[in-house]
Amino acid sequence: MNFPQKTREEVKAEREAKKAAKAAAKTSKGKSNKVANNNVKTNCKISEKNVERDVARENVNKVAETNIKSKPLAAGCDISEKSTKIDADTTVRDSQPTRDVSEENANPSSNVATQDCASAGKSKAELRAERRAKQEAQRAAKQQQLLAKDNTKTKEPVKPHVETISECAGTKDVKKSAIKEDPHQLSLFKHLYHERESSRIDLAPVNSSIHPAIVRLGVRYASKVIVGSNARCVALLAAVKQVVEDFEKPAQADFVRGLETCLKKSLAYLHHCRPLAVSQQNAMRHLKLQMTRFSSLSDENVKNKLQGMIDTYISEQIQLADKAISITIREKISNGNVILTYGYSSLIQKILVEAHAAGKQFRVIVVDGRPWLEGKEQLRRLVKHGIECSYILINALSFIMPEVSKVFLGAHAILANGAVMSRAGTAQVALIAKAFNVPVLVACETHKSSGRVLTDSIVYNELGNADELVNHQSNDKSKKSLLSNWRTKKSLNLLNITYDVTPADLVTAVVTELGILPCTSVPVILRIKPSEI
Repeated sequence: MNFPQKTREEVKAEREAKKAAKAAAKTSKGKSNKVANNNVKTNCKISEKNVERDVARENVNKVAETNIKSKPLAAGCDISEKSTKIDADTTVRDSQPTRDVSEENANPSSNVATQDCASAGKSKAELRAERRAKQEAQRAAKQQQLLAKDNTKTKEPVKPHVETISECAGTKDVKKSAIKEDPHQLSLFKHLYHERESSRIDLAPVNSSIHPAIVRLGVRYASKVIVGSNARCVALLAAVKQVVEDFEKPAQADFVRGLETCLKKSLAYLHHCRPLAVSQQNAMRHLKLQMTRFSSLSDENVKNKLQGMIDTYISEQIQLADKAISITIREKISNGNVILTYGYSSLIQKILVEAHAAGKQFRVIVVDGRPWLEGKEQLRRLVKHGIECSYILINALSFIMPEVSKVFLGAHAILANGAVMSRAGTAQVALIAKAFNVPVLVACETHKSSGRVLTDSIVYNELGNADELVNHQSNDKSKKSLLSNWRTKKSLNLLNITYDVTPADLVTAVVTELGILPCTSVPVILRIKPSEI
């Protein structure tokens, strides 16, 4: 059939007529809704209840048989799709959940009918708000019921568990507070206190993998039987040599990798006994660097190579270097000189003994300081070789300095900025010597050079026991120190620092096996000897 085609004017007229009819229907519907609002609400509620009951029964049977998740059908309003898992028992007990499921799972026809009735009395936004409020209330009721069931089931076993947790937490807090809250710790050195407390171990664990030679060495470090940078380094290398000789490769592992892990544990234990010196760190770094080159060799060859390398390191970097330094400084000693030294240094003692054996006539002043009084050992060894010596404490240094010709000092390490790290009190000796225009020579091997840069003694240092400052040795044992009960006074704090940093401008020159060098040449030493340092 051929329909008559409408003109553009006829189509516009029809559209305007439809719009006018829609507007008239809306206005008439709004007026009628106000009049018949109560009747519509009652009818809608009745129809909703009937539909809910029928749908609820059908859903209960379906859920009991299939036990699957129910998915809501799309309704006329903008309701988001939700999936709820409903059991048969819960739908029978709770009327609100079944009502929610019946509303969401109702047939399209019933949804349309209830939607029309609701829209007749309320707007879409109000309907959405009511539905959301109902759903939230139902979810809250479900959660309360589940929590009540869980509490009734787990009420008895939960109590002891909570009690044990509270007790453990209490003990941990007490231990932490006992360690941290020490009123006699200086806030400026908190990091050093923490490092000392965390690294303090009295004994090695039983049946541990640490070699007995390492355990014995750690005890000697902790009890100050072995002191001095060179002595500690030689003792460490001798113990490592014994470890390498007795080491057995673990099953399914490389020899070099297994030895590295063993040495790592040993060094950690030694660091717990006493922090490693710069010379020890450089020696172990050199050893590990050489170990990486032996991965292709057999186990016996690796052992022989490492033991030979340790012997070579001791002879070249320590023994031969000391001889070279001694020869260099000997030329700077003249007959009739008065040489001042501080504390104990094995290198300085060797230099003075060899110079005296070479026929040099000089006198030595040994300056000492508490708490260790290491200068007594230096004095004893020099007097044993027939060298004329004097012994004073550091507080009388300024009175004796005018008659001093040269100052010879040992070093724990030479830093990259030219500063010298040595026994506490060295910086004071160098400062007074410069005030009196006395040259200061520091004897130090190149294996003690460090890439660290320090300008003070606070950032990196080693703290000793503060009681050593009080419990000094005296002939009269009945006399007690005035500071014996210093811990009872809250306003009194004692600090026992092991090392101090002497600035480069207070040192005239550094004597190494490479020659007499200024302090500013330390970066050159680090650059030309990268394998050892």
